[in-house]
Amino acid sequence: MRFARFVHAGGVSFGVVEGDGSSGLTIAEIGSLPFEKVQFTGQRWALADVRLLAPIFSSKVIGVGRNYADHAAEFGNEVPKEPLIFIKPSTSVIGPNDAIRLPPQSQRVEEEAELAVVIGATGARRVDRAGAERAIFGYTIGNDVTARDLQRSDPQWTRAKGFDSFCPIGPWIVTDLDVSDLEIRCEVGRNPEAMEVRQIGRTKDMVFDVPTLVSYVSHVMTLLPGDIILTGTPAGVSELTAGDTCSIAIQGIGELRNPVVSLE
Repeated sequence: MRFARFVHAGGVSFGVVEGDGSSGLTIAEIGSLPFEKVQFTGQRWALADVRLLAPIFSSKVIGVGRNYADHAAEFGNEVPKEPLIFIKPSTSVIGPNDAIRLPPQSQRVEEEAELAVVIGATGARRVDRAGAERAIFGYTIGNDVTARDLQRSDPQWTRAKGFDSFCPIGPWIVTDLDVSDLEIRCEVGRNPEAMEVRQIGRTKDMVFDVPTLVSYVSHVMTLLPGDIILTGTPAGVSELTAGDTCSIAIQGIGELRNPVVSLE
């Protein structure tokens, strides 16, 4: 199933996205959280008539650095011997079509296309691989936007990764998806008809796979329902400038698009 959070004339709701392809989709409102037993209210809208939000509330977003060997190599770094984790604040999260805002403190902001793991109702605390797999509710697309110059200059990554709008998530959460070998593709440009391919990778090339990451993080901090783990980015990250649109597509999930604007 595909679960989304959206704004409609009557307020904000969770819903199930119905239909195939990218056109003619509808969204059926549910009267519960996605983790709970799905109860349809009977209300439906054309997807084009609502505004999608980030699909879930998260107490925290955990990023994973250098989880693709080619991305580590493009910055001259070694592959880590265990997952390299960091936190992005919940205030950095935005949804589909929300603007990535370039802060004046940075002279170079880059995209990072990533598979995002959403933790389910049970949460996860000190779980093994099997427990990690049971704790996963579904998957969505994430963009670990990074102020690269600040990442290089600061002794830790909080500022570089934590600006408001630096964590686009969406467009929805997909459940029951095999993520062992999916294509991740990022395109950036100003003309929707002539976008430049920046990143192409496959999830099979992760250094640490999804169950390993969930288990590892759960031995550091308790994962709560709705928490998100960003699983790392393949090579090809590049500069975002005001006026760009960043489009990330992951096979089996969909597409996450965000415009880029200057904060000044």
